[in-house]
Amino acid sequence: MAEFSSSRRTFLQLPTEGLLVETPYIEPEIPTAPPAFTLQGGLTPYTGIWGREQAAHLLRRATFGCSQVQIDQLYYLGDAQKAVDYVLTIPKAEPAPPVNNYNNEEFTDPDVPLGKTWVNARRNNDGEFFRITSWRSWWMERMITSEANILEKLILFWHNHFATRTDISFSGQACYKHYMILRKHALGDFKQLVYDVTVDPHMLFFLNGLYNGVNAPDENYARELQELFTIGKDNPDHYTEADVVAAAKVLTGWRLEYETNKVFLDPWSHDQTDKQFSAFYNNRVIKGGADAEREVRELIDMIFQKDEVSLYICRKLYRFFVYYQIDEEVEKNVIQPLAAILRQNKYQILPVISALLRSEHFFDAVNKGCFIKTPLDLVIGVLRNFNVYINGPTLYDQYQILTSLGWTCNDLQMLPGDPPNVAGWPAFRQAPKYYRAWINSDTLRNRNIYSDVMTYWRYETDSGYKVFIDHIAFANQFPRPDDPNLLIDGILQVLMPMPFSTAKKQVLKSILLSGQAQDYYWTVAWKNYTANPRDKAARDTVWYRLAALHKYLMGQPEYQLI
Repeated sequence: MAEFSSSRRTFLQLPTEGLLVETPYIEPEIPTAPPAFTLQGGLTPYTGIWGREQAAHLLRRATFGCSQVQIDQLYYLGDAQKAVDYVLTIPKAEPAPPVNNYNNEEFTDPDVPLGKTWVNARRNNDGEFFRITSWRSWWMERMITSEANILEKLILFWHNHFATRTDISFSGQACYKHYMILRKHALGDFKQLVYDVTVDPHMLFFLNGLYNGVNAPDENYARELQELFTIGKDNPDHYTEADVVAAAKVLTGWRLEYETNKVFLDPWSHDQTDKQFSAFYNNRVIKGGADAEREVRELIDMIFQKDEVSLYICRKLYRFFVYYQIDEEVEKNVIQPLAAILRQNKYQILPVISALLRSEHFFDAVNKGCFIKTPLDLVIGVLRNFNVYINGPTLYDQYQILTSLGWTCNDLQMLPGDPPNVAGWPAFRQAPKYYRAWINSDTLRNRNIYSDVMTYWRYETDSGYKVFIDHIAFANQFPRPDDPNLLIDGILQVLMPMPFSTAKKQVLKSILLSGQAQDYYWTVAWKNYTANPRDKAARDTVWYRLAALHKYLMGQPEYQLI
């Protein structure tokens, strides 16, 4: 696998052996001149061209992939500002909770009937694996079926930021509660989110907070609260080891009722002495006492008085939604103004995300197609691109398909619910590779296997329910599927983050024409099918040509980018 770059674009030259269709491979083109329309703005609101290309870019970054319907939905709003308003309008009603969809011949949950929710059930050690998998499949289904809004993508951002693992709490209920905390504050009060996560059952398990007591202080959460969740270590002038110790004392005494995941405070386990902090925090003293909740809030208030918090979280948001490289110009023109907006709005996230997505900088041509897809962007994105929904005949069919998709994400090194460690997935933080960490000889092969399965084969349950790409239905959504040129333009609009040259389009057209020279070879094939949809030969002709085209496109380096 070769790699080369141009400006912000990273191209991955994928191996072509083993493709089911023999078609020529054309390397991505390195521009020899600046793009015709490139902006060099900061946070000035974007007022430039509003087309389907811009709508698709917004959807690719703010959701887990765009469909033709959603591209049109944003395009017809008329401009970027209205489209961003739409993307940032998230549903207020809470989603229906996950249910028992996992009962089978090998295991039946003794406490929760099939089809009923388990989120309030007492712990069942034999059933928690199935409940966790049920929760994960429920979340993935929400990613697949969500409307054109940013909510689920933001929840993933916060999940990576406050990274936890399912195998530590080993509680479906704790996983669900943690998700709901992230959902509640996704565009809201970051400071309140930090407090709620601090006393969240899932986090108390993960970073040993429930074992932190006056006689045995545990510094895990106190350290990560400052290093990973708020202050960061970007600035060499930061908190000290003494601050970690003092914060750990503040955080003593929180306990958990194991069977129900209810959090409570044990005053006898709380360190009631005064806590002295360093000059970094202006030598602040948090007065001790029995009220640990008051001390935790004072600790968080003290941390949030540092400007480093706003700068740190804005850098993380930028790397998640725009690009990993933050140079001096970006720091000055984007990060610092975003941080000021965050502080001015008392750490409300919505104004920051709004300013970023509305900006000239976000729609700058160099920020399109420069971001290697995360495994979730790929796996969920294929389903959303091709309008594939999981509508199994039974709950268990749903469970099987969504669980299989989850393990596919695991094969690509991004299992929802299980970042590798407390710092989250390396691709969002680890210099110098950042997003390139998603691609290696193993994961690249698995990415291609996934697109091959969805293109030519299927995911299938024990009962025979199948999930695959319906190539004809996908083509049929475009206004002129009988015209190979217009059809290819429509397909590229959905699948690819950057324009294709005339030469590369000609390669694509040759697939639809089965190597023939004239457009009517496709037009006649399509019209024969539409006139006789039950004719297997006519159907197979268009099906396999479209499948070959889609397979070829998903094997291209550009498809790995957003």
